[in-house]
Amino acid sequence: MKIKEIIVVEGKDDTTTIKRAVDADTIETNGSAVNQTTIEKVKRAQATRGVIIFTDPDYPGEKIRKTIAAAVPGCKHAFLPKEAAIAKRGKGVGVEHASPEDIREALKDAQIMHEVISEEITQEDLVTAGLIGGEGSKERRILLGKLLKIGYTNGKQLHKRLMMFRISRQEFAEALRVLRQEEKNG
Repeated sequence: MKIKEIIVVEGKDDTTTIKRAVDADTIETNGSAVNQTTIEKVKRAQATRGVIIFTDPDYPGEKIRKTIAAAVPGCKHAFLPKEAAIAKRGKGVGVEHASPEDIREALKDAQIMHEVISEEITQEDLVTAGLIGGEGSKERRILLGKLLKIGYTNGKQLHKRLMMFRISRQEFAEALRVLRQEEKNG
């Protein structure tokens, strides 16, 4: 699988893991303090080939994602479910721990976050669906993030991410249906 866009990752180990899964070029941020040189590389990559931001499913990874997305509009975003990014020995979470299949799946589903936000799904819809402020809401958000391929978010960020990815009411309803079915099946 050849990836046209340049993939932004956190470090060398991520690059190594991605190259085992796909034929791609990467830019490494080397940590969460993304410097201006890295931003300029990403801007150039976005202008010439496009960019996929593919950071670890943790707080520093989310911080890097937000920093780059704010500085370089129009990047695609790939998300890895947290359980696919846990080290085999249980210590650490990151893209470097993912299987080639999980990497390919995440990259295949990369999407653009849109700045122009239209609200199809309200905060009230999220509360009614049991995704915010209730028992089991975190687990439901984890599953919803996987089903919609938008990554895990806390309660505050879920509404914003649904709007940024322009998730339709129909997509949301279908994901909720699957989520409820999985809950019922245990």
